Amino acid sequence: MPTRAFVRDRDFRRLLFTRFSAHWGNGMYQAGLAGAVLFNPERAADALAMAGGFAALLLPYSIVGPFAGALLDRWDRRKVLIFASLLRSFTILATAVAVGTGAAGIGLFSLALASEGISRFIGSGLSASLPHVVDETSVVAANAFAATWGSVLAVVGGGCAIGLRELTGADDAGSAWVTAVAALGGIGAAVLASGFARGLLGPSAVDEPSNPALAVARGLSDGAKAAWRTPSVTAGFVALFAHRASYGISLLVTVLLMRNHFAAGMKGLGQMAAFAGAGILVAGLLTARLIRLFGRLRVVLGALVLAAVAQSALGLPMVVPTALLAAFLVTGAGQVLKLCVDSSVQLDVADEARGRVFSLYDTLFNITQVAAVSLAATVVPDDGRSPGLLIAATVLYLAGAAGHLLAVRKRKIR
Repeated sequence: MPTRAFVRDRDFRRLLFTRFSAHWGNGMYQAGLAGAVLFNPERAADALAMAGGFAALLLPYSIVGPFAGALLDRWDRRKVLIFASLLRSFTILATAVAVGTGAAGIGLFSLALASEGISRFIGSGLSASLPHVVDETSVVAANAFAATWGSVLAVVGGGCAIGLRELTGADDAGSAWVTAVAALGGIGAAVLASGFARGLLGPSAVDEPSNPALAVARGLSDGAKAAWRTPSVTAGFVALFAHRASYGISLLVTVLLMRNHFAAGMKGLGQMAAFAGAGILVAGLLTARLIRLFGRLRVVLGALVLAAVAQSALGLPMVVPTALLAAFLVTGAGQVLKLCVDSSVQLDVADEARGRVFSLYDTLFNITQVAAVSLAATVVPDDGRSPGLLIAATVLYLAGAAGHLLAVRKRKIR
C-alpha cells in the first residue's frame, strides 16, 4: 500500500506523532546526558566510565523488559503510553537536577537507568500497538515509515541538544538545562496518546493468568517461547545479536576517536549522528521495497555483508571522512535489520504475545551491546585507535550472516 494511504488514517497519524514526540525527547535526553558525562570539562570519563554510561542507557529494559512485556499484553496500551510518558518526563527532570548539582556515579546512573527503562517500555508499547491502526497488508510499510522517521526525530533531538548546549554552556549548569528540555518530549507523547479511544491499541485478547504477579513473572519465558515458535523471528534475532555487539564496539571506538584523537568533541559527534540519521532515513525509504523484491531473508544477509564491508573498508583508515561514511552505511544497514525483525514480530507473532516478544527483543539485544562495549572498554586505548577492535566488529557481522543462514536452513524458512 502506498505510504500516503495509511498516513491519511487519523489513528495512525496520532500514533506516529506520539512516537515522534517520544523519540525526539529520547534523542535530546541521551545527547544531553552524553554531553554532561563525556564532553563536560568539569568531569573526566575514561573508556570504562563510558561503558558505565552506555550501561545506564541500555540496561534498564534488560531489567524491566520481562515484566513490561507481560504488562503490555495485559493493560490498555493507551494508558501505558500516557502514564509512562509522564513518568519519564519526571525522571528526566530529576536527572537534570542531579546533573546541575554535580551528582555523579551511582546516583546519576540510577536516574538514567529509571528514565531509559521507562523509555524502552514506551517503545515496545508503540511497536505492539501499530498493527491496531493499519491493516495487515500495510504493517511492513507502516512500520518502516514510523520506525525510520522516529529514529530521524531522535537524531534531530540529539542535534537540538548539541545546539542548545552551545547556548547554555558545557558545564554542569548548562548540561542540566539541556537535559531538562528533553522532558517536553514525554509530555507531548502523553498528550497525543490521550486522544486514542480506550482499548483501540490493544491488546485485543489477553492470554494471561488471572494472578497479575504470575503474569508478570512469566513475561520473559512466554516471550522466548513465542519467538522460538516463529522461525522468521528466531533467524532475525541471530542477525541482530551480531549487529548489536558489533555496533557497540564501533560506537565506543567512535566516541573516543571524536573526543581524544580527532579532538572534534560534541560537534564531531553531531556530524556522526547526522550521517547516521541519513543512513536511517535511506534505510526506511528502501527497506519495504527491498523486502518485496528479494524477501526478508536475503535483505537481512545483504545488510550484514554491507555492514561488514563498511566496517572494515571505511572504519579502519580512522580518518574523519571515511568514518562519517562508515557511520552512514553501518547505521543504515542496522536499521534495515531492525525493520526486518520488527515486521517479523508484528506479522508472525500473535497479538496476545507480541508485547512480550518485543520486550524480550530489547532485553537481549541491549545486554549484548552493553557486554560488547564493556569488553571493548578493557582493551581500547584512550584515543580510540584500535584496528583490532574494528576487525573484531567486522568478524561479528560475518558470523551473524553465517548464523542467520544456519538458522534459516535448520528451521526450514523460505
